[in-house]
Amino acid sequence: MFGECHAHLFMDGKNYRAAVALHQNGVQEADIREKLKQYQAAGIRFVREGGDVLGVSQKAAQLAPEYGITYASPVFAIHKNGHYGRIVGRGYDDMRAYARLVRQAALEGANFIKVMFSGIMDFDREGELTEEPLCREEIREMIHIAHEEGFAVMAHVNGARAVLDAVEAGVDSVEHGNFMDDDCLQALAQSQAVWVPTYVTITNLIGSGRFEDASLGRLKEQQGENIRRGYALGARIALGSDAGAYRVLHGGGLGDEYREFQRLLGAGGELDRRLREAEAEIRRRFSGRG
Repeated sequence: MFGECHAHLFMDGKNYRAAVALHQNGVQEADIREKLKQYQAAGIRFVREGGDVLGVSQKAAQLAPEYGITYASPVFAIHKNGHYGRIVGRGYDDMRAYARLVRQAALEGANFIKVMFSGIMDFDREGELTEEPLCREEIREMIHIAHEEGFAVMAHVNGARAVLDAVEAGVDSVEHGNFMDDDCLQALAQSQAVWVPTYVTITNLIGSGRFEDASLGRLKEQQGENIRRGYALGARIALGSDAGAYRVLHGGGLGDEYREFQRLLGAGGELDRRLREAEAEIRRRFSGRG
């Protein structure tokens, strides 16, 4: 089985508010163990976490070896105050404060740094993000500071301009990467970055009634075509489902993502080989420090 290259153990894929409330007054070890059992039962032996502010990912990293799982965690993600990211991390106001958070992540046992460069897709405004991404200079400085501290950088980033800025600054992985254009895909393919599209965060929403299916269908086709194009160009693409997001279940989301990739790219040895190579690169870069 492949590894899960993007997950959030504090979320449950069903009800975000209830999931947060469960751990709000202290990490619930039994809940973490149950989710780790789900990965174990699915044959998943590697999980790369996206972070949280509750201490769940930190505890999961400690427990995971009992289940035969290599668990890579940033402990918490880092976002600019006033911008998207509070649900998974801690905020900064300036680069000095950001650098302090990077050092704090190191003290708390982070394997890598997770940063938030943009908002998310605005499902009520098709083709738009919930907010403008950070500027090019800030993106470059954040990546530089993390690299200087010896960390790989996992970047939540959407929008062609912001993804291109991150790729050109040497980011190690692009998470989500919605709304890329061809110039961006070309640059990604020529870089050393690994792209984790988390495609099922779109496809698994279809039929849920949460958003208009016609709009979701168009987003599905757009991101699917970008995955095809990136793959054809030779981009490193890894499987990560954003497990814990709505209708993306722990232990099951990865299989959903793999089946979507097979539908887009064709089942076979070549796809599996390239997915395993990309995962190996994720493991190599993101399993250190700690």
